[in-house]
Amino acid sequence: MSGDRTADLVNRDLRHLWHPFTQHSVWADDEPLVIDRAEGMYLYDTDGKAYLDGVSSLWVTVHGHRVPEIDAAVRAQLDRLDHATFLGLTHEPGIELAELLLATAPAGLNRVFYAGDGSSAVEAALKMAFQAQAQRGENRPLFVHVAEGYHGDTLGAVSVGGIELFHSTYRPILLETRAVSSPGLLEPGQTRTDRAAAVLAELDALLDAEGDRVCAVVIEPLVQAAGGMLTHHASFVRGVRAACDRSGALMVVDEVATGIGRTGRMWAVEHAGVSPDLLTCGKGLTGGYLPLSAVLAREDVYAAFLAAPAAARTFFHGHSYTANPLCCAAAIANLRLMAERETVAHAARVGERIGELMKGLEGYDGVREIRRIGTMTGIEVEAVGERTGFAVCQAARKQGVWVRPLGDVVVLMPPLAIGDEDLALLCSVVDESVRAVVR
Repeated sequence: MSGDRTADLVNRDLRHLWHPFTQHSVWADDEPLVIDRAEGMYLYDTDGKAYLDGVSSLWVTVHGHRVPEIDAAVRAQLDRLDHATFLGLTHEPGIELAELLLATAPAGLNRVFYAGDGSSAVEAALKMAFQAQAQRGENRPLFVHVAEGYHGDTLGAVSVGGIELFHSTYRPILLETRAVSSPGLLEPGQTRTDRAAAVLAELDALLDAEGDRVCAVVIEPLVQAAGGMLTHHASFVRGVRAACDRSGALMVVDEVATGIGRTGRMWAVEHAGVSPDLLTCGKGLTGGYLPLSAVLAREDVYAAFLAAPAAARTFFHGHSYTANPLCCAAAIANLRLMAERETVAHAARVGERIGELMKGLEGYDGVREIRRIGTMTGIEVEAVGERTGFAVCQAARKQGVWVRPLGDVVVLMPPLAIGDEDLALLCSVVDESVRAVVR
């Protein structure tokens, strides 16, 4: 039985709040958790129960919660500068973060534009790509994207998304785009390299027909995360780079979910050995502390915006809290810790360990497929009624592990710094929960 405080908070929530990606007609019956505090790898509810944070609080937490070094960095920044506009002003945290971020970036990316969250970074990248092409004298009104893709919830980002459940309602008010099939959805008997080649052939045919009108090709490299942790071969990413080079389209890679170490490399494109024209990042950038994202750009894209003020070639885009110093301070501390602790290498080992610990489920009749690259893991279960994935997550919650589903795909994406004991607990509880629900 929940305590009086918990019941009061839930009732107040139900009276006034509207939660994202939440069906409120059933949410009250799902016994909402009220999170009160956090420490390390654990969340604690208002009744004092601990839950292992198995999805990094929606894929953002890197070192865990309440990290002393990040706490101290934010406090120190708060004592110095809370906020100043980045429109026509600059500040040291914004400059230092750009330097640290670019030191990790794929070759050729040497400009940083800050945004607020993943969706706003994608929105900025789409506008950058279109304006750069236009200011080079190119009329390229189309964007190419990938089925089952997800890039955020603002209208430009939805335009290049491909998950019908999330996006179909808004099609009448979106940009005109062209889509190719998902490289992560294999036909029977198809290998991942075969699938990559087939979708690249689609892309080549599309660009042959309309390439001079295509502004950019937008992809999630290696993992289509919100699409159900759909993984694809690195040859697809290499092929997109080559296709963009042939057609004059810009290559935009959305690394909001896949970047900052999630795939066992700092950036997922490193697995393919290519550099994009524009790269978006967010989520783990601040270690899970504060909303901050960025677009990393090649110099030639940036140069397309340079001219006398009267030419109106400025990138007229930004928001009030662009490069907020508190967010930048958290991100600086996070990136420094990642370098000192070799977090990306540790994340690669965590991913391999997840693969080992989940092997027992690979042959289980109730599991259709386990997909993983680095720490990004999706366990697709057989539906045994409505909301089977949700039922698995509820079973795990009862054992003190918090995970979330994407439909009937149970997602594991723990903080990158998770230790062996907590990782073993996460995997064993999810294994037991799948078997208990999907018999």
